[in-house]
Amino acid sequence: MGGSLALGLKGKCAALYGIDPHLPTLELALSQQIVDYAESDSAKLLPEADLLILAAPVPAILTALEELPALMPKPCIVMDLGSTKACIVQAMSMLPERFDVIGAHPICGKEKLSLANAERTLYYAAPFLLTPLERTSPRALSAALQIIQTLGAKQKILDPYEHDQILAATSHLPFLLSSALTLATPEDLASFAGPGFKSTSRLAGTSASMMLGVLHTNRENVLNSLHRLQSQLNEIESSLSSNDFSKLESLLSQAQDKYQRFTN
Repeated sequence: MGGSLALGLKGKCAALYGIDPHLPTLELALSQQIVDYAESDSAKLLPEADLLILAAPVPAILTALEELPALMPKPCIVMDLGSTKACIVQAMSMLPERFDVIGAHPICGKEKLSLANAERTLYYAAPFLLTPLERTSPRALSAALQIIQTLGAKQKILDPYEHDQILAATSHLPFLLSSALTLATPEDLASFAGPGFKSTSRLAGTSASMMLGVLHTNRENVLNSLHRLQSQLNEIESSLSSNDFSKLESLLSQAQDKYQRFTN
């Protein structure tokens, strides 16, 4: 996400700095001129930044927010790209007033991580959700909107708690469903897996370490979504068990109609 963001903003900022603890990532960023400067030591570049975007797993974002006051003495706009928002916005609210903070979450991305898989157009036409705090200034909001416009994304402002409820259903649950399908399928059937299985199981390829922080920080909402899914699976199972194919057809037709409304 961070690499794709840098590619999308390349040439449209006064300067782009990259900070990452993984040295090969820094070398790739510099060799491909994705950023102007790159460092593994935050203290070397953070004081130079006017706007900081935290593109990392949720636990790493929370750690960075804790460490930020000691690393950055001057005023700065701080935005994140985390997949859950309530916990991050709460951590942002604890920062000193010199930090102008705003939560954000672009609804895009791939199951493959690393800078090598970054795409310049990843954000194009994608929803880019903003969760401002009460303390977020018009300047910080304007900066976030300029970034979204530059990337060609579509902005929408949400309450952070509403965000987490929505994403539990539309993002975090699909990851768990994809993982469960993969776990339930015997490995010796791999050669028979067609496009349907591959598209449905794709999200299981996402890094577990990255998703664990998301599930931990959005646990209650994810559990509620799981319960709704289990209820639907129970209805389908009951219809099959009782040979009630009229009921099953009704359920599947409802699903088809709803899918078409989702995708139109």
